[in-house]
Amino acid sequence: MGCDRRRAKAFRSHRRARNAEQPNRAGSAARGLSGASHRRPARRPRPLSSDRDIARLERRRASVPAIEYPPALPISDRRDDLLATIRDHQVVIVAGETGSGKSTQLPKLCLELGRGVAGFIGHTQPRRVAARTIAERVADELGTELGGLVGYTVRFTDRVSDATLIKVMTDGILLAEIQHDRTLSRYDTLIIDEAHERSLNVDFLLGYIKQLLPRRPDLKVIVTSATIDTQRFSEHFNNAPVIEVTGRTFPVEMRYRPFGANLDGDLDDDRDQVQAVCDAVDELIEHGPGDVLVFLSGEREIHDTADALRRLDRPNTEVLPLYARLSAAEQHRIFENHTGRRIVLSTNVAETSLTVPGVRFVVDAGAARISRYSHRLKVQRLPIEPISQASANQRAGRCGRVAPGVCLRLYTQDDFDQRAEFTEPEILRTNLASVILQMTSLGLGDVSKFDFLDPPDSRAVRDGVALLEELGAIDQDQPADRRRLTPLGRRLARLPLDPRFGRMVLEADRHGCVREVIVIAAALSIQDPRERPVANRQAADEAHKRFAVDDSDFLGIVALWDYIREQQRALT
Repeated sequence: MGCDRRRAKAFRSHRRARNAEQPNRAGSAARGLSGASHRRPARRPRPLSSDRDIARLERRRASVPAIEYPPALPISDRRDDLLATIRDHQVVIVAGETGSGKSTQLPKLCLELGRGVAGFIGHTQPRRVAARTIAERVADELGTELGGLVGYTVRFTDRVSDATLIKVMTDGILLAEIQHDRTLSRYDTLIIDEAHERSLNVDFLLGYIKQLLPRRPDLKVIVTSATIDTQRFSEHFNNAPVIEVTGRTFPVEMRYRPFGANLDGDLDDDRDQVQAVCDAVDELIEHGPGDVLVFLSGEREIHDTADALRRLDRPNTEVLPLYARLSAAEQHRIFENHTGRRIVLSTNVAETSLTVPGVRFVVDAGAARISRYSHRLKVQRLPIEPISQASANQRAGRCGRVAPGVCLRLYTQDDFDQRAEFTEPEILRTNLASVILQMTSLGLGDVSKFDFLDPPDSRAVRDGVALLEELGAIDQDQPADRRRLTPLGRRLARLPLDPRFGRMVLEADRHGCVREVIVIAAALSIQDPRERPVANRQAADEAHKRFAVDDSDFLGIVALWDYIREQQRALT
């Protein structure tokens, strides 16, 4: 033991001496965004200090393969303009429709410019399925194994190595990294993809990065968007240049077939959405070969419609679902070559994040599940709402890529004309407790004064602060710009959970029931795994009774989890 102590003491002395000889390393931490000396030093790019650093950079530079760009992609025609603009500006806005190639080719353009050597080329996506799919595609085009030159990180999966230059991830992963790397020092380039969706994560990242840029003059930032309100992003970054990538498309015919009318236009009160989709598919397949992409609001609607379409037993026709919770293997089926006709039933995951190949026809049910905070009930809800005109046009744009297309909308043109032009940004319709907690942890001051693209609703800010005070996470009765986390709040900020669920877990630690409460918190964080298909509701209810607990739904969730674990152990 005495020997171990002497070795540890000698190691600490050596480390202090090394840091004293290299003040640039230690100094970089003190200049972090928070300015707090007790924070772990951020690893900012620094002058080469050893032969080992030089050799590492040379190895990374030498690992970049020859780069080619698919000529069929519209972005390939703008290669020279993009290279010059990215080279000459710190921030660039790239606008292009889904299918233009911006998500897969921009990381390669950055590689060609020599980026990704001093740090990662970070590439954020709003959804896990998109992050994984894009990483696989870029790795394939560069002729490398996934997890090598190109890697990805999503919740529960990390395929990044020392050899990785391009790191694709969900925007939530990058947000989590800010907690321990305030200057994002591991990156020399950031690509924020699908910014037009205006998710809370993206809006916060754009505000944070804008504050960070003066401290990181070496950092390049590329913000991509569909051709929707790109001027907002340009103005946010002090009139950054906008490069538009125009897709090569064929004409798309628009048709309107509302639920309440049959194919002859007569009123039909018994015609529900499932029947309307079946009728729409019947109408479209008369136009010849080509796959059909159907947009529905959720998993239950997808399963019910898939069952109805399969019962029709059309020859040489395959029906596939597409939504975020599908396994990777099931998602990959969408991109496999096939014969005959394919009907893909998707949530809005195929609206912008993914390009489903071979689509000539689109059926748009005109609705989506939109997360929305209820100020009256003080809860986050997920109601089905009509989509905006911008989202409807995005959906119509999925066809017409390979041949003239047809988009059939299951609502009237008057309905379309009366819809909102854009989807309301998430920051205006969500509970802000998590954002306030993270911003307070980072020392970013008053949330209402933070440089968001759209300022948050004052009621949402008040509700968020009140919730955090109730949870004991922040000091009460403090001015907004001097708000501080309590010791409990600091622990809460480290948990990747809704503050309410995080508080449950921390309290469970005091009562010796962490295992059970973690299961409950996890279940409350996702969509209910218990399904009740319309055609099999009685059988589903009977299956669910097996795990029911009379006096607690929460204990029923624990019972279900225990059963799953028993089955897993039995199969291993």
